Amino acid sequence: MTPLHFRVGLHLVLAFALSSLCPGQALKLQLPTDNRALLDKNPEKFYMYVYRTFEGETSKPWQGGGYGFVRNLRRTQQGVVPTRFHEGIDIRPVKRDSAGRPLDDVKAIALGRVVYVQGSAGGSNYGKYVVVEHDWGNGPLLSLYAHLASASVKEGQRIPAGHVVGRMGYTGAGINRERAHVHLELNILLSLQFDAWHKMKFNTKNTHGIHNGMNLAGLDIASLLLAHHRDPGITLPEFLERTPIYYKVTCPRRGKLELADRYPWIQRGAHHRPSPSWEISFTPAGFPLAIAPSHREVPKPLITYVRTTQSRHEYFTLSRVTGTGRRASLTRSGLQHLSLITGEFAKQ
Repeated sequence: MTPLHFRVGLHLVLAFALSSLCPGQALKLQLPTDNRALLDKNPEKFYMYVYRTFEGETSKPWQGGGYGFVRNLRRTQQGVVPTRFHEGIDIRPVKRDSAGRPLDDVKAIALGRVVYVQGSAGGSNYGKYVVVEHDWGNGPLLSLYAHLASASVKEGQRIPAGHVVGRMGYTGAGINRERAHVHLELNILLSLQFDAWHKMKFNTKNTHGIHNGMNLAGLDIASLLLAHHRDPGITLPEFLERTPIYYKVTCPRRGKLELADRYPWIQRGAHHRPSPSWEISFTPAGFPLAIAPSHREVPKPLITYVRTTQSRHEYFTLSRVTGTGRRASLTRSGLQHLSLITGEFAKQ
């Protein structure tokens, strides 16, 4: 796709009015382990560090255990920036046995229902993991607990906040006993048609159903936990309205969007009125923040807003957007991600 040049307005922060029809419920969150250092403002004692070698210098930064673009440093026109995205947070243990194995219980962050248990250490990069579905009145949110030594819940089980879902461990790819931790995510579900999408795009078997990581888009769970600690009454839409937009895609409108029906907080404007296109707003990592009817006539998906940068957009968007400055277009990966969200792959 040829990069487009367009005027960019001041869109550093998503500023929209939340619908009174979907205010949401209080989240009643809690931490998943006994490690409270995040709330005590000691992040270096909360996050598990990563091993890093950059320009010949080795280090073990705790920041690599945080959410967002926190890994794989690259020197660019705007300085040194991390370019690898981390979907969740890595929480270090507070208890170990004499052999260094973690002893921490991993607990559900809120009331919910267990929807998926991966009980095989080699079954995924996440090793043994558990997914719990939560309903706060605005569509299903899915908490994920990975790298477990063992799981102690079953699919279909309804559990209260604080219920033990497993024991912290170090199963999965790229983790050893020294770096044992629980990887925590809080996600939305992108599509109920994921398996069909996966079959069209890949030659590998999808063994995780709709709970495959490619079908889960994670929000900043650490910031949410901190916001909830300051204001226990905060709702999910109230939290998400503070999240910055990185780019917007306008695509032809060919019917309703399943994602917008499932998550009413994402809707902007009058969805019931006809329009030629949809405008979808994304975070740098591709989390959809808003879907609005658009008056633009577009023959195919086009980026109609992007945050201006001095370096390539690939570094900040999981390589879903290419270009620099005010010029941007979707890559093949970006088009695939969009097709999953819109369901357009089924019409190809």
